[in-house]
Amino acid sequence: MRSWRYKLLVCILPLFGILSGCAKQQGENRILYQAQEPTAPETELTFFGFKYEALNVKAIENALHGFMDEYPDITISYDGIKSPTYFDVLEKRLDTGNGDDIIMVDHARALDLEKQNRLADLSDLSTLDQFSDLAKSQMAAAGEICYLPTSISAFGLFCNTDLLKKHGQMVPENLSELESVCDYFVSQGITPIVANNDISLKTIVIAKGMLPYYQQEDPVWAISQFNEGKADLAEALRPGFELVERMLERGWVDREEALKTAKTKDDLTLFAKGEQPFMLTGAWAVPRLLDLNPEFEFKVRPYPIMDDGSVLVINVDTRVSVWAESPHLKEAKQFVEYLTRPDVIWEFVNSQCSFSPLNENRLAEDKAIQSIGPYLTNGRSVIGSDDNLRFPIWDFSRESIVGMLEGGDAAAAVTGMSELIGNWDSENEGR
Repeated sequence: MRSWRYKLLVCILPLFGILSGCAKQQGENRILYQAQEPTAPETELTFFGFKYEALNVKAIENALHGFMDEYPDITISYDGIKSPTYFDVLEKRLDTGNGDDIIMVDHARALDLEKQNRLADLSDLSTLDQFSDLAKSQMAAAGEICYLPTSISAFGLFCNTDLLKKHGQMVPENLSELESVCDYFVSQGITPIVANNDISLKTIVIAKGMLPYYQQEDPVWAISQFNEGKADLAEALRPGFELVERMLERGWVDREEALKTAKTKDDLTLFAKGEQPFMLTGAWAVPRLLDLNPEFEFKVRPYPIMDDGSVLVINVDTRVSVWAESPHLKEAKQFVEYLTRPDVIWEFVNSQCSFSPLNENRLAEDKAIQSIGPYLTNGRSVIGSDDNLRFPIWDFSRESIVGMLEGGDAAAAVTGMSELIGNWDSENEGR
């Protein structure tokens, strides 16, 4: 079917209807549509994702408009829903054959959807050569490239520097200093760390347990040992679970409060009150925290949880894929290619207070996050959900942490993690 573009004509009728053919009633406005020449057929693309915050959506909308300016015969719309609800809706859409042309995925869904051949191969896109080695090591881990990242997110310790100064305390730089400052605030009747029920404590576990593997000469080989059953992932994470157990037992984190605290929402509200010195969450939450107008200065630091210093948890993130069954594969891939151009991707990176996944490794401009910059390349970073690891560690570690918030200890968390890995192995054998 050909589409038609219309010229809008508004006739404002005079008081006594002296214009023949327009006058009907006094004061009436009639809208007439005059058809122009038919245009070329239009392709309508849909983009479904889990970015819904105003700043992120604005960056996405700017990309959509820029793309449509370059490709006037293509229209594209974006629909954003917060995760984890997003993934439930995504699954239903794909299962019913109503998938969107372009979708956002995470590590676990990329693993699953790629095995089901539901993601298109993007290895022919011209922007691939501009991605950093870190990003490429993730995208190409399974061979075929089924997604392109649009940011490298970071997780950090938000520090209320005014409150620390008021109590004569310093921003901690290692585990010993973290223990000292947290124990001090507990002695003052203050729970020092705001934590949510999703990303806060599981990133502590992953950072503590996995840094030794990422500091090996060949981290990819070290990670592959878990896949081959030559190393035990649950046991590797034991030091992290034990640290979380200490944090809970010593009152650094309120179990009950954390269990009901939604990420980058409830936790921000609590921290913005200015009554607690620390918060564990994603650096991308900085703009949202500023929107709450906190009456204190803060900065974001890597996790000070190692004896010899800090560690930064990162993720090759906001992964954009094309649904393999899209009736508009060519056009959908053109959009992903456009979205990952340096000039386009930067606005999105900056809106998320993240690192660029391109060769420049550029960090977003917000002053609160600048101190995490060197950790991307100084050998003290850990990938939260590594594509070279075939287990969905991101989801499994969250389940184990929820168990600890409900009263479990580190030993139970390790056992539970081991069971999750074993069940996953059984379900995916031969796939």
